[in-house]
Amino acid sequence: MKDVELNNGIKMPILGFGVFQMTDQQECERSILDAIEVGYRMIDTAASYLNEETVGRAIIKSGVAREELFITTKLWVQDAGYDKTKSAFEKSLKRLHLDYFDLYLIHQPYGDVFGSWKAMEELYEQDKVRAIGISNFQPDRVMDFIVHNKVIPAINQIETHPFNQQTETQKFLIQNNVQMESWGPFAEGKNNIFTNEILQPISEKYNKSIAQVILRWLTQRNIIVIPKSVRRERIAENFDIFDFELSPDDMNRISMLDMNKSSFFDHRDPEIIKWITSRKLDI
Repeated sequence: MKDVELNNGIKMPILGFGVFQMTDQQECERSILDAIEVGYRMIDTAASYLNEETVGRAIIKSGVAREELFITTKLWVQDAGYDKTKSAFEKSLKRLHLDYFDLYLIHQPYGDVFGSWKAMEELYEQDKVRAIGISNFQPDRVMDFIVHNKVIPAINQIETHPFNQQTETQKFLIQNNVQMESWGPFAEGKNNIFTNEILQPISEKYNKSIAQVILRWLTQRNIIVIPKSVRRERIAENFDIFDFELSPDDMNRISMLDMNKSSFFDHRDPEIIKWITSRKLDI
């Protein structure tokens, strides 16, 4: 497994296991145990996924030493602000049965994110979290954070897949020493991605699945990625991407798929902001 060194010197696996939309707790726990058995050591969850407790149980059942795992969770919008962030952080720790997080992210760029960041900087200084970062922040908001805070975000986790490649955003993040992490690497199957006429011949060339080609394409761009599956064979397949390398020509062919826009929604759309902010978690 390749590691990526974050801007504070912490090393993070470039490939992890995501648990978004895993609402069946039994299935979620089994999938995490399968992933850990396959070899994954980075697990990405969030308060808003409503499965932190299940992730915590799976971690305990796995028997893998805590220091061998890299655990990420995220702060939801309703807990933005200094005091609320401190409280939400402790609740997430308790639900996950952990003493510290490896990475804690502001999930959405709304509400009192500066108050949240101040609290997260303190938690970071107290060694309760090894790295802190953000998610779904556009470059202007990232720069706003960089110039107005003491700690530069270690990560920006954003939608990144063949139809929304975030090439210019990645250049900006590299220039400002912020690591890019992909969510939604398969675009949730949109635009018939798994039968795509450009990706299909590339997958046949390397005797790999289209999913493996996409994950390899991302990791060759040095982008951290967290694919999700509840099927053990797919979980194993997604992990098996380090025994081949895409040629420059194939990387260029994949770049032709870029539509340079979200396949889901625009985080700057006022109605989307209203919709996301209105979601309240009963936790």
